[in-house]
Amino acid sequence: MIKADLHVHTCYSIDCCTPLEEIINHCLKIGINCIAIADHNTITGALKLREIAPFRIIIAEEIRTSIGELMGLFLSEEVPRGLSAEETIARVKSQGGLVGIPHPFGRSPLQNSKKLLTEEVLSQVDIIEVFNSRSPFLTSFARAQELALKHRLVASAGSDAHTSGEIGRAYVEMPEFNNPSDFLVSLSQGRIFGRSSSPLVHLGTAWTKVRKRLGFHSHPNPLPSKERDYTERKGSC
Repeated sequence: MIKADLHVHTCYSIDCCTPLEEIINHCLKIGINCIAIADHNTITGALKLREIAPFRIIIAEEIRTSIGELMGLFLSEEVPRGLSAEETIARVKSQGGLVGIPHPFGRSPLQNSKKLLTEEVLSQVDIIEVFNSRSPFLTSFARAQELALKHRLVASAGSDAHTSGEIGRAYVEMPEFNNPSDFLVSLSQGRIFGRSSSPLVHLGTAWTKVRKRLGFHSHPNPLPSKERDYTERKGSC
């Protein structure tokens, strides 16, 4: 059995400054041995973390579509933001990836959009995130569970961590897997564990986003020199 946090962000997200090495260290400390790195509209951090992590990294992306956010998992290519939900799903599926809806009932009127919860979209989705540690409304968990059951979709969970200390606040204890289809079977057999994060984490995220847009970054980059040079050029971490 593995413990998988299936929604984690890195310093490659616009609203996160967590260095890759810090993520690894915290996962090793708390016993999380599988994470889906789902940065906003990029897979760069996930690809880099997979190169250095001593445990399984799922290459994922939290993708802003024209009507809300979808998550692609098991990606090999980045999916651009701003496409329709249908085009986004098609691009994920063309890579052999899986499609999920993160925090389906959102954390505010802007996240996520009920337009994603139509029969047309849900018929093409594989996974519903039923527990997200950053969702402040307890009723959203029950509603997401009901949505997954109604549409016979596999239930998932993730911390939605934007700081290392949040990692593991939600995870799935599930059997090992070898590929995306195997992952769905294992996830369907998993047990979800979760705790809500403090609402104050959203203030930190908002402040990080402002700092990044202004060109300031609060964490030094701990990667080897060739990686550090790259991230400094990109201005991501």
